[in-house]
Amino acid sequence: MSPHRVSIDSGVCIGSGQCALTAPSVFDQDDDGFGMVRPGREDGAGEPMVKEAVRACPVQAITLEEV
Repeated sequence: MSPHRVSIDSGVCIGSGQCALTAPSVFDQDDDGFGMVRPGREDGAGEPMVKEAVRACPVQAITLEEV
């Protein structure tokens, strides 16, 4: 598996929580309910559901890029 970088655009995120529900080992929600990448998990942590979390985001706030 190629190395990846996962990020969430906080200006786009609406706090639906789909990322945290789909791949909770990589995503969480901050105190305001917006999505965030867990510290140290910016590489996707080898989690196969990261790509599904990207697809599940209703506003396409998650970016998964190869590095």
